Amino acid sequence: MQTKKCQVLIIGAGPGGYVAAIRAGQLGLSTIIVEGERAGGTCLIRGCIPSKALIHAAHRFHDLAKHTAKDGHMG
Repeated sequence: MQTKKCQVLIIGAGPGGYVAAIRAGQLGLSTIIVEGERAGGTCLIRGCIPSKALIHAAHRFHDLAKHTAKDGHMG
């Protein structure tokens, strides 16, 4: 096992963790961020961000369908 030293250890590379790591680096602190899964955390990978994107796309599709029904074309 390899040993590394740092001034700040961030556990979790979700929205809070990566922002904290960036700020620590900006302040000149040696920083390590550790994530057990994929960087991004639950919110970005399978939580609120993908849900918001899907909801937004559904609204756009609904608007297009209403426009097409009213005017008879999509262009």
